[in-house]
Amino acid sequence: MTDHPRETDFRTWVLEHRTRLRTTAFLLCGDWYLADDLVQDALGRLYSRWGKVVASGDPRAYVRRILCNLHTDYRRRPARREISEADVATLHAHPHTRIEERDDDLIAALLTIPSGQRTVLVLRFFEDLSIEQTAALLKTSPGNVKSQTSRGLDALRSALRTHPTKNMRPTRIEGAS
Repeated sequence: MTDHPRETDFRTWVLEHRTRLRTTAFLLCGDWYLADDLVQDALGRLYSRWGKVVASGDPRAYVRRILCNLHTDYRRRPARREISEADVATLHAHPHTRIEERDDDLIAALLTIPSGQRTVLVLRFFEDLSIEQTAALLKTSPGNVKSQTSRGLDALRSALRTHPTKNMRPTRIEGAS
């Protein structure tokens, strides 16, 4: 049985972009397992609108917006959270991840700053979006993106100064460039 061309196109796109999407989701939430869930939900939503999204432009922009919305929804609804691990510290580690050791401190510090600022920093510097693209994606003003970026960078610098390397969790990220 052969796949429908829509399914083939979608699968090809997912294979090309899923590692980067997963890394973006991890940088937003700080938990590999939640990142996997966010990406899975986002891809499910993308698939249901695949034809329209492809026809209207860039699927990555659409799925980034879904990831941000899902992460915001997760943060705002603590009753939905479920932790079934006996050791909560293991939630941040993931067996299939890679990143340079020099980035461990940066990621650990990034996870300590407020979520809204972290979202802006991830979109601006990891996803390499412009101020205007980030503002459009988050449905906010460019001025707000600039101020969140400035505050987020200040918080990140402060976190890097106050957290010595020995206290940072080792983390590995796939697809980090």
